[in-house]
Amino acid sequence: MPEWARPLPGEEGDAPVGASGAGAGGRGAEGSPSPARSARSRRTDGGRPVGDEGASAASGSGASRLGAGGSSRSRDGNGGSSGRGGFGQRSSSGFGSSGLSGGFGSTSSQRSTGGGRRKDYSGERKERKPRPTVGDRIESGALAGAELTEHAREAILRTLTAAPKSRRQLMDAMTRKGYPPEVLEPILERFEEVGLVDDAEYAGMIVRTRHNERGLSRRAIAQELRRKGIDDDTATGALDQVDEDDEADAARDLVRRRLARTTGLDRDVRTRRIVGMLARKGYSPSLALGLIREELAREGESSDEDEPFGGFDDL
Repeated sequence: MPEWARPLPGEEGDAPVGASGAGAGGRGAEGSPSPARSARSRRTDGGRPVGDEGASAASGSGASRLGAGGSSRSRDGNGGSSGRGGFGQRSSSGFGSSGLSGGFGSTSSQRSTGGGRRKDYSGERKERKPRPTVGDRIESGALAGAELTEHAREAILRTLTAAPKSRRQLMDAMTRKGYPPEVLEPILERFEEVGLVDDAEYAGMIVRTRHNERGLSRRAIAQELRRKGIDDDTATGALDQVDEDDEADAARDLVRRRLARTTGLDRDVRTRRIVGMLARKGYSPSLALGLIREELAREGESSDEDEPFGGFDDL
């Protein structure tokens, strides 16, 4: 027997390595395990050595290394079947069929529970209760006495902070909100005393801005003052800021600017457009036609003096 085929000391029963007749499980002709298998068989599990019989049974049954490992890790001595059972146990708690119901299934059941709560929602949009108005609060008694007076005073101050108003405008606006007139009258009188509400100053501001910025006539401004609740005496005093010469100058400026934008059009077309624009601003047709003739003559365009209004007799 060659030297390399001799058994190791103390293992005389083992078959030589590479000898003929060695089984697939690593055993020799006499049924003794190979040195490598013997070395693995001497591994301990929890301090207790595993015998050669368990290893030979696992190798003799043709179990794979995984099965043998499972057998060596099992404590009940069931061999390869316990290894498969161990893997099955892990599958039941992990990714097996039991795992789908026990692992992921529990999560899905929790989600389905949440979905059940969502299904309780009918899908109908709940109507919000309208916010109670000032009138509703006054009728219910929630707003009364000194609190109502202070509430109305703050509302008037907020309105004046946004833009100046006349006394009539403030009264109308607060009444629409639901404040009673008997509560508003003392507040507005006090505001007039301290100068927060001044119809004369407000009317004078309206006259200046409308005439200087928009070129409105006295008649058009008077109509706007009437809509804003300014009485006739106050409106007349404010309109004294604009006289006839001021009106003529404002109208002439409007005619010049409109003629400059309509250069190249027919004379009648230009005249019609300018007369219509001045009429919307409150100027009379006679004043408009006279200014148009003057400005056309200044441009060098002749007009037919025989026809009334310079050939524009269909007004």
